Amino acid sequence: MLPFFLSPVSLYAIYVRRCFAGSGLSQQTLQLNNDQTTLHFWGPNPKLSNQTQNPEKPSLVLIHGFGPAAMWQWRNQVQFFSPHFNIYVPNLVFFGNSTTASPERTEVFQASSVAKMMEKVGVERFSVMGTSYGGFVAYHLARMWPERVEKVVIASSGVNMRRGDHEALLKRAKLEKIEDLMLPSTAAQLNKLLNLAMARRLDIIPDFFLSDIIQKLYSDKRKEKMELLKGLTLGREDTPNISPLPNKEVLIVWGEKDQIFPLEMATELKELLGPKTKLEVIKNTSHVPQVENPAQFNNIVKSYLCDS
Repeated sequence: MLPFFLSPVSLYAIYVRRCFAGSGLSQQTLQLNNDQTTLHFWGPNPKLSNQTQNPEKPSLVLIHGFGPAAMWQWRNQVQFFSPHFNIYVPNLVFFGNSTTASPERTEVFQASSVAKMMEKVGVERFSVMGTSYGGFVAYHLARMWPERVEKVVIASSGVNMRRGDHEALLKRAKLEKIEDLMLPSTAAQLNKLLNLAMARRLDIIPDFFLSDIIQKLYSDKRKEKMELLKGLTLGREDTPNISPLPNKEVLIVWGEKDQIFPLEMATELKELLGPKTKLEVIKNTSHVPQVENPAQFNNIVKSYLCDS
């Protein structure tokens, strides 16, 4: 393991935290229910009352995908959207410092935890944006609390996945177990994940850097995260097991070259979620368009969220 002063990940983490703090956010922790579940999140700094108590400033929750903790996935969006929204960026249970003593491991439980967090911080209504696994959580939030969730953004998230989609992904990755892709433990596995998730080839990344990423961002709570993968309620059947959101405005944003959830899944998802659903495809990006082309991604989402 690289010492702190030689670790690219540790040094970059300082910069990312400063970006969040510079956007008016601070790290906070909430006990949700009888100390069983603890959720860590970035939210409006309570000391900056002009940000936390402006009734005209809407709230937006950003829900990360399966992988590193939230701050690593949403930096560009936090900086872009913070002037327009009160931003909340939770670490889902078993990511970052969020944890639980509950045996629950479903994405439905994750959605319930986020809903309780928002209730505890006193936010009655909010929009939500989730990427990949976070899109599953965002979907369940909108389905279970339609009166609280205003607009929904689902980014690169195969909410409509079938059992066969899971098998096809493993075949594309040339792996036997999903945890070898989503929870890489070797440089070779991480390189495979990155090349599926990004449109540009990343074969030139040195192994010492990949190993540093694994040690700092993927090694924590591995057992519990494997249980989360096994606990997914979506994708268990041969047909999509989701309900429409007929009265909810939904924006789907997808990378044209997504190899985790291929583009045809986005087209089908648009039809399944209801008549108020829009689809935007970003060219020359794969599974993380918010990272690969943040300017276009952010402008698409802002236009949608700010359209009265």
